Amino acid sequence: MIKLKKIIFVVISFFVFNINYAQNKTDKLNLIVIDAGHGGKDPGALGKQSKEKDIALAIALKLGKLIETNLTDVKVIYTRTNDKFIELHKRSEIANKNNADLFISIHVDANKATQVTGTSTFVMGLNKADKQLEVVKRENAVILIEDDYKVKYDGFDPNSPESDIIFSLYQNAYLEQSIIIAEEVQNQFKESQRTDRDVRQAGLVVLWNCSMPSILIETGFITNQEEEKYLLTENGQNTIASSIFKAIKLYKNTLEGNSEDNIIDNVIFKIQIAYTGKKIDTIPDNFNGISNVECFEDGHYYRYFTGNAKTYDEIAELQEEIRKKVPESYVIAFNNGKIITIKEALKILNN
Repeated sequence: MIKLKKIIFVVISFFVFNINYAQNKTDKLNLIVIDAGHGGKDPGALGKQSKEKDIALAIALKLGKLIETNLTDVKVIYTRTNDKFIELHKRSEIANKNNADLFISIHVDANKATQVTGTSTFVMGLNKADKQLEVVKRENAVILIEDDYKVKYDGFDPNSPESDIIFSLYQNAYLEQSIIIAEEVQNQFKESQRTDRDVRQAGLVVLWNCSMPSILIETGFITNQEEEKYLLTENGQNTIASSIFKAIKLYKNTLEGNSEDNIIDNVIFKIQIAYTGKKIDTIPDNFNGISNVECFEDGHYYRYFTGNAKTYDEIAELQEEIRKKVPESYVIAFNNGKIITIKEALKILNN
């Protein structure tokens, strides 16, 4: 129990640091780390004709080429460019050490039910839904083939119930931006006629230590015979890479204030205290005694807020009190009922 308390303290401390760092980081997309899942001795999911590691690398390289060609102000760094095994913790370290603005991990899904097809995009979070557990178990099990994994991951065991506690506390400081890019990726997949399996939250080790918005994309099912064929074709890989690129471009425009739909006159600041796939009664007992909690349904997820301020100074003062009860809480802005970035909100108020 002492060790678990220590882990929880470290997790919360790192999270609070990440929140403060996130608020100070510039709203620019200058550097993207593209992570091709698996590699080397870790083949990933297996199809009848292919291995996940090879398809993920092919798509990752095509995506990087599109970014380098069309977004000349954005630098791309790959976690791997060949068939090499990279430990999970080193993937996020590459992004952190290079001060990346976005981390994208490319994968291919698998399912015992071979008729299942489609794409999904994951952000960091805790979700125990059965449909997520298979993905989480498969992706996190990679650490078991790493040397001294218990030392490298502070005793984390993907098969231990304590991991759920850790992940429930370790909510990504960049969750809001991660969700924005994840939803755009899925929108672009739908535009290219791919089956949409939604944006999902899961406790994925490769994402949990990223100090920037981060997503993991399952580009299709290698266990579905038709989809595997598609994933192996140049056309299929190009379409997938193009869809992700288009999402990145739209995300960049929104992040840097180049969007044309920022005409606003009703800005409200609130404090987000929870984001979950489960609907929760908004009584104070469920939120560490916080009253006046409101719920905002966002697709298949629920956001929980408190506070209602017209100025950032006012909401920042309230946030100091709320963080004593919910350290991972953060300020969020609305304009006419639509979520916008803090930068957009302040720009509107200062005009």
